Amino acid sequence: MKFNIKMPNKLIPFYKKELELVKDNLQQDNLQNAWYHLERAHIIAQKYPYEHTFVHWKMLQFGIKIKSSKEVIGQIPRLLVGGVKSFVGQIPVGNTGGANVPPLKQMEIPEDIKEILNMNS
Repeated sequence: MKFNIKMPNKLIPFYKKELELVKDNLQQDNLQNAWYHLERAHIIAQKYPYEHTFVHWKMLQFGIKIKSSKEVIGQIPRLLVGGVKSFVGQIPVGNTGGANVPPLKQMEIPEDIKEILNMNS
């Protein structure tokens, strides 16, 4: 069994860029784009416990900001379990991480993110 602990250095700029775009879009009150970039950050980070958990934290904050009890309630178990699942390599590949999708559902990874992840495997 392979334990995932640290995000590869080559992935970090892509992860940080998505989070930066989340922040920029929130500042412009463009909630739809902010969420889009949170989902992308989740896909990039989901194999790595710290970064994966951090994205769920940001999703929880987003849920609070938009006053979505569904998102807030949906993020709590993801926050508690997501990082552990990453650590032991038990993640639903491509899952976007929001309460709007089942937590264990595998999803298609967008082509550009697939290229980023393949470049780093």
